[in-house]
Amino acid sequence: MNVDVTHYLVLGAVLFVIGGYGVIARKNIIIVLLSLELMLNAVNLTFVTFSRMHGDMIGHVFMIMALTVAAAEVAVGLALIVAIYAHRETVDIDVLKMLKG
Repeated sequence: MNVDVTHYLVLGAVLFVIGGYGVIARKNIIIVLLSLELMLNAVNLTFVTFSRMHGDMIGHVFMIMALTVAAAEVAVGLALIVAIYAHRETVDIDVLKMLKG
C-alpha cells in the first residue's frame, strides 16, 4: 500500500479537529494545553507534507519555527499553571474565569 500525500493531509486534519475539540470541550487547563500542542503538531505535519510535495525546505523551516513557539508556549503555560494552582489549588477553567476584572 502506497502512502500518498492525501493520507498525511487527512491525518493532519483529523489531529487538528481532535485538538480543537479538546480546546473547546475540556475544563482542565492542562488538557487544553495538550490539545493546543496536538493542533500545533497537526500543522507541523501539514507543513512537512507540503514541503515534501513541492520538493523544497521552506515547510521544514516553518515546522522548526512552530516547534520553537510550541516549546515556549509549554514552558510559559506550565509555569502559569503551577503558579495558578499554588494560589487557587485548582486548574478548572470555570474557576479561573472568575479572575477577569
